[in-house]
Amino acid sequence: MDKVRGVTELAVFPLPVVLFPSVPLPLHIFEPRYRQMLNDIRITNNLFGVAYFDPSTETNAVPPAGHVGCVAEVTETQGFADGRSNILALGVVRFRIESYVERGDPYLVAKVSYFEDNDEDEATLAGPTKEVAEAFTRIADAVRTINDERTSLPDISDTEPQRLSFLVAAAMEIEADVKQEMLELRSTFERLERLRVMLSQAVKGYEERARIHELAKGNGHSGRKIEIE
Repeated sequence: MDKVRGVTELAVFPLPVVLFPSVPLPLHIFEPRYRQMLNDIRITNNLFGVAYFDPSTETNAVPPAGHVGCVAEVTETQGFADGRSNILALGVVRFRIESYVERGDPYLVAKVSYFEDNDEDEATLAGPTKEVAEAFTRIADAVRTINDERTSLPDISDTEPQRLSFLVAAAMEIEADVKQEMLELRSTFERLERLRVMLSQAVKGYEERARIHELAKGNGHSGRKIEIE
């Protein structure tokens, strides 16, 4: 919470993505209003709010009051001569839109409040944390096999439960609406439980695809050529 201490108003960037704390977000900034936003936050705190918003499915013109998003901190910027930029932002903490502020900016500005997950017993979180880390690692290993990747995976077994739940929720290929529900949850245990169920349902399928991929690479005979007499 230290990065947002004293920050009560936040520039809001509606995007069709769900950003979680601790997760990186690369963006290409090209619209004039968001170029202005980037210039404005550079001279203050490099913070803006990412709010999930899909104009093709939303009936509202903007994310409504009460909407939950994630604060993003700009950590890297690559500027171009025509004013466009590539930036890398990192999710910091979740926010809730209380109301919008009219101060003449071309982009949305909102009064916001911030929140973390509720305190929960570490012993209660230990089981689902271990299961989520193990299942996610198994799926990631299978995906590496399917994609013929040889890079080693980072060890996530000791990742703090709330952070693990955010990282795994962000990495999973699930509907954005489901990710938004995960973002809004204030219970690490409930988020981990939902992830545990989804991962347990998916892991065998991924591992079977990886097995078939390896067999196909070896002509179905563990690398031995088929000999016909």
